[in-house]
Amino acid sequence: MTAITTPASAPSRRRQMLNKVPEITLYFWIIKILCTTVGETAADNLNDNLGLGLSKTSYVMTAVLVVALVLQFRVRKYIPGIYWFAVVLLSVVGTLITDNLVETYNVALTTTTIIFGIALAVTFAVWFWSERTLSIHTIYTTKREAFYWLAILFTFALGTAAGDLTSEKLALGYLTAVFLFGGAIALVTVAHFWLRLNAVLAFWVAYILTRPFGASIGDLLSQKRVDGGLGLGTTVTSIIFLTTILVVVIFLAITRRDVSPTDTSLIVEAPHDGAQAGRPVAALEGADA
Repeated sequence: MTAITTPASAPSRRRQMLNKVPEITLYFWIIKILCTTVGETAADNLNDNLGLGLSKTSYVMTAVLVVALVLQFRVRKYIPGIYWFAVVLLSVVGTLITDNLVETYNVALTTTTIIFGIALAVTFAVWFWSERTLSIHTIYTTKREAFYWLAILFTFALGTAAGDLTSEKLALGYLTAVFLFGGAIALVTVAHFWLRLNAVLAFWVAYILTRPFGASIGDLLSQKRVDGGLGLGTTVTSIIFLTTILVVVIFLAITRRDVSPTDTSLIVEAPHDGAQAGRPVAALEGADA
């Protein structure tokens, strides 16, 4: 009997993991700000209404977050519903982590801001040392995705601490905090488009700033008037923003307007000698914008 063999030189093709994050468009920033607002109001709402206490609420939401991240890591491309579900939960959990440290363990807001600032800086340093890039246009490996989500978690925790420090500890008020962080985001935008600030640096600075900006909006809408808010309550505010997120995500899932245009190039032929196997064409060509 003659054995049937496959020639060693026969070309093989494999479908690579597509970029796991959305294209950075106006829709991205709109949903991101909505998610940060929900993170603030939903965390407060769950803590007040579940009756589990801050620590147990944190455990429950962390468990739900783990499930969401498992789903996110299992898919091979960006799927709006799964991706933004994970972002919303990270926003909630990041808020709960900071609130736990401050309210349960009496850690000062100044201290938590410094701690999470250092944690985020270390994450970026290790990420860059390992991958030589912090670009979100190249999240096509599990390792890079892990760095990405860890950084996202720390941006939410840091943003919560910095936002609370600004609006409460420094007694500037929620409305002042909205203008302060909104102005900072505007400056970063101007620096990027007109002063040629590095795109990766501009993205991450803006990403960090949107957390206290969105949280301040959430507090402004939900907190009592006597405390400087508009008195809508955490339940109403959370429902409004969650509904808006759902509508925009459904729109993006249908129109695919936030899918990276380079995704179609990520089906590549594996080199015969194994060199650079499994790497996207865009990465091989040095595209890392």
